[in-house]
Amino acid sequence: MKLSGAAKASYGLGAVGKDMVYMLSASYVLYYFQDILGVSAAAMGVILMVARVFDAFNDPIMGAIVAKTKTKWGKFRPWLLIGTLTNAVVLALMFSAPPSINGKGLVAYAAVTYILWGVTYTMMDIPYWSMIPAFTEGGKEREGLTTLARSCAGVGSAIITIITVMSVSALGHLFGGAGITDREVERVGFSYFSIAIAVLFVLFTVICCIFVKEKSTVDMKTASIGEMFKALIQNDQAMAVVVAIVIVNCSIYITSNLVIYFFKYDFGGTGWRGDYTLFSTFGGGIQILAMMLLYPVLRKFFTSIKIYFISMGMAIVGYISLLLLASTSMSNVYLLFIPAFFIFSANGMLSVITTVFLANTVDYGELKNNRRDESVIFSMQTFVVKLASGISALIAAIALQVLALSNDTAETATEIDYSMGVEASQKMGLRMTMTIIPIIGLVFAIIWFKKKYILTDEKIEEIAEELKTRN
Repeated sequence: MKLSGAAKASYGLGAVGKDMVYMLSASYVLYYFQDILGVSAAAMGVILMVARVFDAFNDPIMGAIVAKTKTKWGKFRPWLLIGTLTNAVVLALMFSAPPSINGKGLVAYAAVTYILWGVTYTMMDIPYWSMIPAFTEGGKEREGLTTLARSCAGVGSAIITIITVMSVSALGHLFGGAGITDREVERVGFSYFSIAIAVLFVLFTVICCIFVKEKSTVDMKTASIGEMFKALIQNDQAMAVVVAIVIVNCSIYITSNLVIYFFKYDFGGTGWRGDYTLFSTFGGGIQILAMMLLYPVLRKFFTSIKIYFISMGMAIVGYISLLLLASTSMSNVYLLFIPAFFIFSANGMLSVITTVFLANTVDYGELKNNRRDESVIFSMQTFVVKLASGISALIAAIALQVLALSNDTAETATEIDYSMGVEASQKMGLRMTMTIIPIIGLVFAIIWFKKKYILTDEKIEEIAEELKTRN
């Protein structure tokens, strides 16, 4: 029987919920602990780096556990539900640090809750994506559901990007009482907001588990770290793509970690939350449109490799224009839509292109090594994205530590316009960190890719013919 509309919608709803949770943690945990609660930026950088790397190594372990699970409800849905429930609880705890904890105790609280959050998220994320073969027939149905889920995941991320800052402020004022500081407003607001998102997360997953039935038992194998490194060593094209993904994602994630600080302490003003929301909404929309429309249009005229270089060039132009605009006294957020268009468009297309490049390395590896490492190659994508996330968080945190940029910096300013208490040198340092460092990374990625990647469209067709003849 073909998949029902209710099952498709329910599975997509599950993706919305889980990526709402992921985006809340990925985008705001550094800001929450460092800027609002006052944890050392250096300490947070180490915590985020260690946790993300540990999480990346934890993926194969969770995959093996799920593969060995056998229950009357199937092997995937029990872990999906268990992981969701535990992750929702940990999420609420992570953004609800007790006011009585401070100093080393607060650092320990941040470390324990963030690492537990990563472990429990993996507990539900691995079975969520791995269960698709268990309830689809394959072919177009499977491809269509995967596309739907990825799109819904993007919607979940966009929702959090758009509503978080304003919702936190509104909830903080609603439940925080009269006469509290702006920092306390944000602390209370994040607590209630995370609880609300956690409840929605559980609700969406329960709906997913009710309407999505596992029709068959499928074999599941998650690549080990050893298999990943072996595949990289033996497949020079996979190595070329993986290194490029790490560098590009590090560059882009540095900016995404720091952009809220830019709006609060540099762009400033009493309406910085509204400006940040406008910027994020525009950028998120452009990124989705670039993936769905701009890339397919460009692909009609250019090869994937040329589009890769076009995207990298767009990102560099975006960062240069962002630095130039930020260095002026302009206060119109709509001018920032110019760099946002270039940066977010590039990011959207690069997310598609790198997946295409990885797929190309599978055929290349089969021709070169007489072994098709498809599952291993695609397992690496998750691994390296998490690795890049950890590295970029560490770099952003080090920058905040060096610049001494936090709520404490602006204590001489009003509780609304924090930019008034920040020195010009601090602002320039922030601008350069979120633009110059990414530009250097992107330039290196261009040089690396141009030198190492050889799988042109012609080469791919040649490999396909050779494999066809061999088989």
